Formats: sequence, structure tokens, C-alpha cells
Amino acid sequence: MSGVPILVEAEGLRVLIVGGGEVATRKAKQFANAGALVRIIAPDLIADLEELVIEKALEVERRPYESGDISDAQLVVAATNDRLVNSAIAREADAENRLLNAADHSDEGDFAMMAMHRRGPLTIGVSAGGVPAAATRIRDAIGERFDARYGDALGDLAALRRRMINAGESHTWRERASELINHEFCNVVEQGALAERIASWR
Repeated sequence: MSGVPILVEAEGLRVLIVGGGEVATRKAKQFANAGALVRIIAPDLIADLEELVIEKALEVERRPYESGDISDAQLVVAATNDRLVNSAIAREADAENRLLNAADHSDEGDFAMMAMHRRGPLTIGVSAGGVPAAATRIRDAIGERFDARYGDALGDLAALRRRMINAGESHTWRERASELINHEFCNVVEQGALAERIASWR
């Protein structure tokens, strides 16, 4: 899949997940944890998904997928273990102009779920050409470096930016940001020196 990575606001997003296995569970968890309104259609759910449904109070219809089930979903995930069913979901999603993630056939879908690393306001997504295990390994390697120090630093920068813009000092913020976020930025964060630099401008 060739595409452009984007970060979607998931709060209140209507997501349909068709399937009740491990893949469906993983994707339902990502969306539910981000605040999406997740609806699941599957005859049977594995234990982990059952637990998630109870924990997040997710809507479940315990039956096979039927034509028309997409309804008002904005995003659709086809994650059954039946290729014919997933293809039918893909066709219907395309006809309804809904974005589809095809778990077993990525070329049939419109979007992919990336392996995600999050620390505070920092979000990093990794895609590895349809090899999710590799994406997970790469994400974990990235996460070892971009740890809580970056979350704290970005939180401080965001607060400074908001305060200066609200005070009508957008031009001053741009000048200071170019000094703070220069080629030494990562080293400064990892040395724990960024907070001191920010404090000097408050």
C-alpha cells in the first residue's frame, strides 16, 4: 500500500469491526482506547475481546456480517477468517465511500493500522509494508530512545507555544522555537536541559 500517514482524531469516530479473533481484538483495542465508538459484528468473540467489550461497553452484534451492516460507520475493519466475507465487506465499503482496513488483504483496503508508540503528546507510527511483526520490532526500538523525556519536553513546548500565541506573541514564538528546536534538539532533550532553556523565557 502506498499512502500518506495521517493522525486521525478518534474521539467519537464511528468504527465497525467485523470479526471476533485476535486481529479484531487488537484493532478494537486501539480504537476503543482512543475514544472511538466501536461496534463489533461476529458470531463468536475470543476471551480477550469479550473482556474488552465489557471493559469499554462496546456494542456487539453476535451474528455473521450481512449486507447493510456498514450503516453509519466512518471506518470499517474487515477482520474475519473468511476471504469471501472480507471481500464482500470491502465491496460494500467502497460502494458506500467508507474507509476500509482489510486485515487479510491490505491491497483491498484504504488505510492501514500502524504500530504506534506514544509518550504524552508524542505519537510515532510505524508501517513495514504489510509485515506487522517487523513494524512492532521497529516501534519498540524507536520507543527505547523516544521515552518519557520526549513526552515531558513536548508538553512543555506545547504549553509555551499556547501561552505565547494567546498573548499575541506568535512572531516571538516562531523566533524562540527556531532556537529551541534546532539540530541539537534531541541531544538537549536527552540531556534533560530543555526545561531549563524553556524556563529562561518564561
